[in-house]
Amino acid sequence: MNVRPDFSKNANHAETAPAFLSVWDMHSYYGESYIVQGINFNVHEGEILALLGRNGAGKTTTLRSIARMDNPQVNHGEIWLDHQPLHLMSSHEAAQAGLGLVPEDRCIIPGLTVEENLKLAQIAPPIGWSIERLYDLFPRLGERRNQEGVTLSGGEQQMLSIARALARDIKVLLLDEPYEGLAPVIVDEIEKTLRHVKEQGMTTILVEQNAVRALQLADRAVILDTGSIVFDGSAAEVLENAELRAEYLAI
Repeated sequence: MNVRPDFSKNANHAETAPAFLSVWDMHSYYGESYIVQGINFNVHEGEILALLGRNGAGKTTTLRSIARMDNPQVNHGEIWLDHQPLHLMSSHEAAQAGLGLVPEDRCIIPGLTVEENLKLAQIAPPIGWSIERLYDLFPRLGERRNQEGVTLSGGEQQMLSIARALARDIKVLLLDEPYEGLAPVIVDEIEKTLRHVKEQGMTTILVEQNAVRALQLADRAVILDTGSIVFDGSAAEVLENAELRAEYLAI
């Protein structure tokens, strides 16, 4: 009988520092499909957490559950952000409480320019970074401020999607596959931006199939396998552990 290696010694153990975002025994479903199966993890203020795993492991479901989207349904568990019970909130209430989700499909609004997409994000408080500050962060967006957002390149749309999240006064940035389909030079640019955002004190959860790039950026990593946590520890430990990467990330 084959016994899978046990990499879970660090899983589900709280860090000594107080958590900024905590997920406690969260169970999430799409209809009858049981996707996230009782996970626990903490994120500390100002850190980047890489949420990793193979396709179908439950990464996007976890992000959407934290953001309190209509789907999936969180049937059990608690989610706390800075002492606020997100599990009792709707998606728009969670956004007002400080969650900024950048979805995989970017959701740029057709018919609106770059600047109109950003202004729409600030139509109601709480307002975050100013539009000019966002253009300083993403000069390409400043150059294309009057261009319709959906006509931008894929990399520029990703920049706009991140900028739109930062236009709100958020506490945690949730990024779902920000590097997907992008040329390496654009990935470098977005990674540089995320490092700068971290320097400003932003807390980030990053879901990314390009696990090595995510681990090189992150402070810590949580690895999911079929909806359960199999590793919770430092990003450096995953980079150094070839057996762990082969078992759960295939890299």
